Amino acid sequence: MLSLRPPRRIARPRARQRGLSIMELMVGAAVGMIVVSGAVLLFAKNVSGSRMLLAETRLNQDLRNAADLVTRDIRRAGFWGNAILGTTAIGGTSVTTQNPYSQVSMPAANEIAYRFSRDSATDNNTLDANEQFGFRLNDGALQMQVGGSWTDVTDKSSVNITTLTVTPTVTQISLGDTCPTVCGIGTPNCPTTTVRSYAVVLHGQSVRDAAVQRSLRSTVRVRNDQVAGACPA
Repeated sequence: MLSLRPPRRIARPRARQRGLSIMELMVGAAVGMIVVSGAVLLFAKNVSGSRMLLAETRLNQDLRNAADLVTRDIRRAGFWGNAILGTTAIGGTSVTTQNPYSQVSMPAANEIAYRFSRDSATDNNTLDANEQFGFRLNDGALQMQVGGSWTDVTDKSSVNITTLTVTPTVTQISLGDTCPTVCGIGTPNCPTTTVRSYAVVLHGQSVRDAAVQRSLRSTVRVRNDQVAGACPA
């Protein structure tokens, strides 16, 4: 009996791919650009974050150094080597010699002026030219007065100081109870001591990035209290 079978198919080897199609090339290029763009964006963010962190650190350090200098020097205001001459001597005798260095003033809203003795051996009880000091804000820099001349204490190339305010707190305490004849604050020339403290506020911004701004506040108490008046006779 004759049977019909389908002819066998001869397997032919597949042709090897010798390149990329236009579509595959465009897809690959697009994916590569996305990956590279993400890497570049991440790198740019890291660089920007590092620069901002560096600016913040530099600004904070400059403000801390400036505030520390201001508070340490104002604390010395009123120092007088012969301060005993301005107090009541033993036995109730009143000595009315005034401290020539006691004055602390604010000539302007962003300036403070003060004095203290620099005589090394014996105090001459006279305010000399090199014994007048102060701080002020001038053209974006914190300046310090030493010996009659003003010097920048902050670097204007890295930090711009925009605000300097000094707010005094003055407390007067009666010393009339220590006199042989007791007197009160209302009594003319009754001895008193004045306790003084100052709140210092510094505000600055980074020169590299104006968005980086910081404020620093510190309080300093003058160690040398101001004594005035004399015990009644």
